[in-house]
Amino acid sequence: MVSGGTYGTEEIVHGAGYGRAILILLLTPLLWSLPTAFMIGELSSALPVEGGYYAWVRRGLGNFWGFQEAWLSLVASIFDMAIYPTLFVGYLTQIAPWFREGHRGVMVGLFVVIACAALNLAGIRVVGLTSLWLFFLLSIPFAAIVLLSPLKLGAAVGTPLAPITSTVGLLGGTLIAMWNYMGWDNASTIAKEVERPQRTYPQAMIAAVILVTLTYVVPFFAVYLAGVPASTFAGDGAWAQVAGLIGGSWHGVNWLGFLLVLGGMMSAFGMFNALVMSYSRLPLAMAQDGMLPKVFAKRSAKTRAPWVAIVVCATGWALCLGLGFERLVTLDIILYGASLMLEFVTLVVLRIREPHLKREFRVPGGLPGAILAGVFPLLLLSLALIHGGSETVLGLSGLTFGAVIVIAGFAVYFGSAKLRRRPLGPAIVQSAEVA
Repeated sequence: MVSGGTYGTEEIVHGAGYGRAILILLLTPLLWSLPTAFMIGELSSALPVEGGYYAWVRRGLGNFWGFQEAWLSLVASIFDMAIYPTLFVGYLTQIAPWFREGHRGVMVGLFVVIACAALNLAGIRVVGLTSLWLFFLLSIPFAAIVLLSPLKLGAAVGTPLAPITSTVGLLGGTLIAMWNYMGWDNASTIAKEVERPQRTYPQAMIAAVILVTLTYVVPFFAVYLAGVPASTFAGDGAWAQVAGLIGGSWHGVNWLGFLLVLGGMMSAFGMFNALVMSYSRLPLAMAQDGMLPKVFAKRSAKTRAPWVAIVVCATGWALCLGLGFERLVTLDIILYGASLMLEFVTLVVLRIREPHLKREFRVPGGLPGAILAGVFPLLLLSLALIHGGSETVLGLSGLTFGAVIVIAGFAVYFGSAKLRRRPLGPAIVQSAEVA
């Protein structure tokens, strides 16, 4: 749910160059991912309940902010989830340019949405097994790049390449790195289906930060040593061209590039598939708490999948297909960042209000450490706000558009008050303590 391999990182190197890109990829997990992983580790070990971060914020800050947390996360998911079909199409057109014409790319993206929704309707076990095998398969091409690069040291220097332009600069590259390193709280929504969540989540978070960082940095360092120009990484799916420089051709075919394109498609498909499972549990949990209409709590009798939530969410994601990659990333970070800061505030509030709440894992440094954990993520989110002013959506700047969505969350909460039954606040407290 956090990373589908090195795919989607091309513009970081093109916008910042190798040196600064590798520095960004090393610093971002320290300033962005690690504090977030610590925060998620503590809250998930203390409150391993269905709905995850929504339930945490609701317990710590009340019904209103719990609703806003879910609202921001679901709206951010509309832009986040549109990214993966966009990447899927970007890699597909590397081997089949025919899909660039007209609305064919959007149709392919729609196929991804429908297929993943169908897999999720089949149940969580199907999603888990599919994602696991896709992870192993999509990792093979990058393992080959890392192994073959030492044999190509300096061989790609001066390779003639077709000029490719990109509007992504250093700031844009940083935002893309933030996007590649975010999503740590997504797995919390299925905590009730995880064995020993109090111990499993903190261990998984710390291990994943290290693993994801290596996944991004090592391939870039390998192709840098091989002399591949940074300009090669312009455009979605550019790893395929890099793979051709490293792997060469076999009977006139860029074999490694072809495998990498297939891996990129599997990466986008696999992440979308797993995140459908995560996001669809939010409306389910909210409906069970009385924060949304009861219809969202309907489950399949056979698979227990929340089929109404899956269908409604998939429809919203499909409506955003066709937006540009960087625009999607900017909007996603602004909205996701707002929900993330509510989680950091909840971390501090629960430390103060419920100091005796059982926590298998704690953010180091006591209460000051819990407060400081959110400082660097907040500073990085400020970059997204600055960049959001240069992006436009429906005639509005990205920052203004994000503010409209935030205000809309307030209006939806108060406007729908009469339609909601009384929230069952004690049920969350009780289930959390029993868990």
